[in-house]
Amino acid sequence: MKNEQKLKAYKLGWMGTGRMGFAMATRLLKAGCDVSVYNRTRSKAEPLEEYGAHIVDTPAELADRDIVFSMVTGPKDLISIVCGDQGVLSGSAVPKLHIDCSSVSEEGSQQVRDTLRSRGCDMLSAPVSGNAKVIEAGGLTIVASGPKSAFELAEPYLNTIGKGVTYVGEGELARMVKICHNVLLGVVTQSLAEITVLAEKRGVPRHALLDFINNSVMGSIFTRYKTPAFVNLDWTPTFTTPLLCKDMDLGLSAGKELGVPLPVAAATREVVQQAIDAGHTENDFGILLELQAEASGMKLVSENIEVDDGIS
Repeated sequence: MKNEQKLKAYKLGWMGTGRMGFAMATRLLKAGCDVSVYNRTRSKAEPLEEYGAHIVDTPAELADRDIVFSMVTGPKDLISIVCGDQGVLSGSAVPKLHIDCSSVSEEGSQQVRDTLRSRGCDMLSAPVSGNAKVIEAGGLTIVASGPKSAFELAEPYLNTIGKGVTYVGEGELARMVKICHNVLLGVVTQSLAEITVLAEKRGVPRHALLDFINNSVMGSIFTRYKTPAFVNLDWTPTFTTPLLCKDMDLGLSAGKELGVPLPVAAATREVVQQAIDAGHTENDFGILLELQAEASGMKLVSENIEVDDGIS
């Protein structure tokens, strides 16, 4: 069966059209998938009608879909849209598969998984790495766990949303991978902020330091992607400080439970909390650069230089 035929083999439901969810659902629609969409604020989902989406008013209206995706803020939202009074499972119809792409706790995800299983529906945990711009460029990466048969059913759709998906096994293993990923995200960003400020205080322009880093063995897709924000102090949110703090708390909690000390992560978490306490709740987490500068007795200004982010 050709890929296009595979994508049209099942009817899809989508719940959650924030920055990430909107972009992910758009890729499925542009690929020709049959997608019905729910969002708590209907008006945020309605622009998807341009691409052929059918907008519904409650999650319950997606129960007749074959596969339902969710991309929501936290476990309470996930539990509500699946198990609540107007959730997907509130009626007699049940989807074949639920795919949750949110970053939620293992406990919350497991509760939803158990409830779905009791109704005969498989669940795949499939958290993602990237942001709306990365999604639009086709660079989103996905990690998935759950029944292997469920993964095989979902794989064509996940590959349509992103550039690749990694299957890591049964149950909630994908949640642990995503938590580890975001702990590393916080630590790397704070480290990058520290060395950038250190070099600038000695007189090195930020764009010059970061150009060298990006071309060295220490450079990465992430450091190159974050360079324009660091150079021009653009804190348009891709991932906010409260969301980063939430995931770092999940990582530290897992470390405590498993007996794995995480001293560097713990120190970084406190810096992220300082950013939140200072009122930077709507800023991109790259704002850690300015906090590092303030702690170093510096006031940064934009270098106003056009820098390639390696994505667009």
